Amino acid sequence: MIEDRRSRIEDRVICLVLYLRSSIFHPRSSGEFVRRSFLAIILLSFTLAVSQPSNYAQSKRENAKPSAAAQGGQDKARSATPATREKHATATGRLGNVEAITAAQLKKWLYVVASDEMEGRDTPSRGLDLTAKFIADHLSQWGVKPGGDDGTYLQKFALTSRRVEPELTIASVNGQGFNLGEDFIAEPTPGQASGPIVYVGHGYMIKAKGIDAYRGVDVKGKIMLAVEGYPRGVSFQDIHGKKAGENYDTPETYARAHGARGVIYIPSQSTLTFWQNRHIISLNSSRIRLEKPQQGVANIPVIYASEKMVNAILDGEKLNYETATKQASESASGGGFDLGAGKQASFNVNAKVDEATTQNVVGVIEGDDPILKKEYVAVGAHYDHVGMSRNAEGDKIFNGADDDGSGTVATLAIAEALAKSPARPKRSVLFVWHAGEEKGLWGSEFFTDNPTVPVEQIVTQLNIDMIGRSKKEGDNNPANKDLTGPNELYVIGSKKMSADLGNLSEEVNKHYLNLAFNYKYDDPTDAERFFYRSDHYNYAKKGVPIIFYFSGVHEDYHGLADTADKIDYQKMEKVTRTIYMTLWEIANRPARLKVDKPLPTQISGN
Repeated sequence: MIEDRRSRIEDRVICLVLYLRSSIFHPRSSGEFVRRSFLAIILLSFTLAVSQPSNYAQSKRENAKPSAAAQGGQDKARSATPATREKHATATGRLGNVEAITAAQLKKWLYVVASDEMEGRDTPSRGLDLTAKFIADHLSQWGVKPGGDDGTYLQKFALTSRRVEPELTIASVNGQGFNLGEDFIAEPTPGQASGPIVYVGHGYMIKAKGIDAYRGVDVKGKIMLAVEGYPRGVSFQDIHGKKAGENYDTPETYARAHGARGVIYIPSQSTLTFWQNRHIISLNSSRIRLEKPQQGVANIPVIYASEKMVNAILDGEKLNYETATKQASESASGGGFDLGAGKQASFNVNAKVDEATTQNVVGVIEGDDPILKKEYVAVGAHYDHVGMSRNAEGDKIFNGADDDGSGTVATLAIAEALAKSPARPKRSVLFVWHAGEEKGLWGSEFFTDNPTVPVEQIVTQLNIDMIGRSKKEGDNNPANKDLTGPNELYVIGSKKMSADLGNLSEEVNKHYLNLAFNYKYDDPTDAERFFYRSDHYNYAKKGVPIIFYFSGVHEDYHGLADTADKIDYQKMEKVTRTIYMTLWEIANRPARLKVDKPLPTQISGN
């Protein structure tokens, strides 16, 4: 035990030494050197303190000032008879140790997570990695089971950024060469294609609308020639959230799945208008994005041909450039066909792919029922934010205290309270701190597509995103008009999929702290579309009923002033305790919550 503890201390000290070396000895200014040195000392002291033997930690907890609710309970316990104390202990177990969650605890952690030293927790970044270690170290100390990769708390996933390299990016038709930028532009996916050409019209298959450009067409071993753009009457909503290969296909998904060697697009009018802009963009590093596994299907090269190149491809064929573009605009592209046997195209895209990795943080507390522990109540938050400003003068760090430092530390507090509870719930509890939410729900998308527990065994997901701010009396700032008050909270999605969940949520709240639940954003016509904008959305798409807890946007949303000193910690305590009690009730129900309401089509994608 002592050696294990010493090992953990050494790990933390090594991490901090590396941080000191990179941050303190390479400061951006002398003032920053002093500030970072001071915070590093605080972090080091905290690291040593949390790693002490349990009796020391216990004595520190006893000496700490508890919240008002907890203080009242302790005073009663001190004056109680043995029988009364036993009854109190039983009640504490029944409540799952909820009173261990305090405003002081949340504040202490948030001042670390939202500190300048975390550098805005961009995805990916050093600050995000340091925050992940901060979370994982606490989970380890409390004995929470690792739920990530290879027995760790981290679930890694890949990110990529791509750009076209002009050297060796070439194309030809029957030996006639064409120049990058002038005659064609390329997508930044590396690859080489050569072979016969098959025309596929718009190249879409939309099952629900009976559209299929591939009837009677064989694309295997060939280069597909497609007209860029959706068929008439089709939009992004017709494919969003659906499964490629079953519900729909684009030219590129069909090409990959059916053995085509590459795709040449006849460009839309929009591409022709912004031809040079698109070319320049392709030569610069693209915005970093989540790398989605192709499940054994290789990527294929894609280019857009100029009118000159298209005319060379269609020379002598039954279709010319004008007819192809006219048919496509009228959604009457006709059937696909093979071009003449002697028509051959060849092109090579040389692209640079920059890779990085980041991680979700995952922990599990197992339930104590031999059957129900195979089911999970998921609790999550996103621990990333938006990083640092390149252009601001002075303060450049987006600290993200409310968004979503508040949810990050609330989830951490729930994990600690449950780990130290004298009683365990029947079902297991899954904790996931998602990365990349600000980039496009990356972490939750990756987790739900690659779950470390069976996703069908997740009975509910409780998402905590921005629960730390309150509208003050007399605040007339228009930017704060939708901010909730000290005893109010937006509850989103609790009734969308499961009547059981909606009823349970209200009953727990009514009989516990009785916060004012506001369902404004459950309106299907909500212009803000908050249901789609946080990590619960990816769980809902998998059929998992969800609740999204949210205090509302405010004047500092995604701003430099979203700092820890502006948080209403008493409100955070009440909200976090309410979420904990909701989790506790769900985890101890004899029967699983019923999913008895289909999601709206625009949400489910079906």
